[in-house]
Parts: sequence; structure tokens; C-alpha cells
Amino acid sequence: MRATLLALALLLLPGAAGAEDLVAGLSQDQIQITSNYTGSDLVVFGAIEQPPDIEEDTPPGQRDVVVVVRGPAATMDVRRKDRIAGIWINNREVTLEGMPAYYYVASTRPLDKIAPPYMLARYQIGFDHVKPQSTSTRKAARAEEFRQAVVRERARAGLFSEAPDGVEFLGYSLFRVHVPVPAGAPRGQYTAEVYLFRDGVVMSAQSTPLFVDQTGLERNLFNFAHNEPVGYGLAAVLMAVLLGYLSSLLFRQQT
Repeated sequence: MRATLLALALLLLPGAAGAEDLVAGLSQDQIQITSNYTGSDLVVFGAIEQPPDIEEDTPPGQRDVVVVVRGPAATMDVRRKDRIAGIWINNREVTLEGMPAYYYVASTRPLDKIAPPYMLARYQIGFDHVKPQSTSTRKAARAEEFRQAVVRERARAGLFSEAPDGVEFLGYSLFRVHVPVPAGAPRGQYTAEVYLFRDGVVMSAQSTPLFVDQTGLERNLFNFAHNEPVGYGLAAVLMAVLLGYLSSLLFRQQT
């Protein structure tokens, strides 16, 4: 869905046709989480294709590359604690639907030097422009307050991060970006979006899917717990009873 909206937005941009184009890819399109998974690095690489009418010695400072990796959309219930009668209690709650659970943005230089705010907001590039699809409140000011709280909390957990100089050019056209995927990254479908800016305007963009999933025993247990919750609960209880019985026999022999 987001890739379709991205393509439609590019068609509406003036002067995008016939300009420079992007070719990008991922070092891997699936990250497998196992019991000893401690995080990994994903490499986004690509090249900028030059049309025949653009000189190769065009100053590279006029163009910028921005890479955005966003995680699966999630519904987040955000609560605010207030001090009432000397006691801190949950006083307000706002639900943010369609908020990315993971967000990473890398660029050739700070975003405010690449494009104006309205252009960044159109593609939700940068912490200030990451928006949920809908909220449980109609008050924009209140929703913004809770949205900022989510961004701060995710940034402290290492799930939201920005790298103003994270795009590394290996030549005039080749570039790469190292994207950290922490151990706490949620499972699901991600998208890696690459944007080519020139003079503050998006000239080309590409979106590639990425999957983060469990594998092996962890995957089987996850499927069992979600597909057969009653059987999983009974198996857990029986295992606990069996381990308790074996432990009692062991301690009884030692005494």
C-alpha cells in the first residue's frame, strides 16, 4: 500500500520524468531471529543512473540520498501519568493506529538542509514527520503530544534512530547505508525506501520489502502458542508439573 502511494506521489511531481533514476537493493531481504540473536546490520546499496542529457561532472552537492527503513505498523496505546491528590495515576490515554514500530533514516546531510518541511512531511521522512494513520482523539495538539512521546520512547529503546551522515558514497553514483537492526526489533514486514533529492525535490524513489521473522524452535513455539493457545497452555502446565516432580525427586535423593 505504501509503495503504491509512493509511486503515485512521484507521478505528481513536476520534472521527475527523464531525470536521474535510482537502482537500489538490500544485502538480505529476510532477517531470521533465533534464540541467540543479538542484532544485525542490514546494508542498503544502490546507484544513481544518469540520463544522457546530464553532465557527469555535475556537482554532487546538489543532490542527496535519503534511506528510510520503517517497521511493521502497530497500534499503540499511550498513557500519560498526572499527579492527582499526591498520587501519580494514568489520567489520559490516546491510541495511535498505524504507527511504525521501527524507524531508521539515514541521509547525506541533515534533513532540514535537504528539503523543506512540507516535502519531508509528504513522505514522512524524519522524526518530526512520522505520523500514525489515525488516532483516538480529534484534537491535533493532544495527538501530537502523544506521538512525540512514542518517538522519544522508541528512540531510547534503539528502535527509532537518525543518521544525518549515514549515506556513504563510494563514487559519484554508488552509495551504501548500514542499517542497525537491534535484538528488540519487532517481527513482521518492513520497507526500505530510498529517495533521490535534487534541490529539495524528490527526483526518484524506490521501495523494497524486508521481512524480520523467527525461525527454528522459536518459530514453532510461536506458531503453536498463537494457533493452539489452549494446547500450548496445557503443555506449559504439564511441563511445569513434570519439572517440579523431577526436582523434588532430585532433592529427595540428595537428602
